[in-house]
Amino acid sequence: MLLYAIPPSLYCAKLRIVLRAKGLEWREERPPGGYGSEEYKRVVPSGNLPALVEDGFLLADGEAIAEYLEERFPAPPLMPVDLRDRARMRERSRFHDTRLEPAVRRLFPHIALAGRDDTVVARTVREIDVRLAQFARMVTDDLAFGLGDCGWPITLLWIELLGPRMGFSVVLPAEVAAYRERVEQVPWVAAELASYLPAVEAYLASER
Repeated sequence: MLLYAIPPSLYCAKLRIVLRAKGLEWREERPPGGYGSEEYKRVVPSGNLPALVEDGFLLADGEAIAEYLEERFPAPPLMPVDLRDRARMRERSRFHDTRLEPAVRRLFPHIALAGRDDTVVARTVREIDVRLAQFARMVTDDLAFGLGDCGWPITLLWIELLGPRMGFSVVLPAEVAAYRERVEQVPWVAAELASYLPAVEAYLASER
């Protein structure tokens, strides 16, 4: 099983949590020619990361790969049995991928001081605060760790690290802070965070 990924990518880290949770072995490579290159697009037409190749089968969307792995390797399960709980787990994942993570990503062009627009940063941080407040009203502790949780510890780590670097402060709502603490105690999350943190720190150090 081959995974195309780059070290600081949020969605690559999210997928590695799924791979770890499933107890799978994989080989990881950088995209040929670099992310976004024409060489890589000759292998993966969309140019997306992460991309998974298994026995000649190519899939290049993080959420699609996660769902594929859940169906391909159903044990241990990362989706609840109950129909409504499964829907709630998907909702949790979609909220992360379509609401919080895009807001955090909008900060990336402003990490380096030379290209920073403080007005954009302030507006984006306000949006992040809104999204976290919304999630605080959604999150519960009655669902076992699953697919919908895999992105959250990665994005919350970025918020924590970007704040001091960019001069803003985000205080997690109590419900979100408790959720983060629970999720980070999951062994495969802890393992990924331990290997991912140096990659994020190296990326931030390069953005001067």
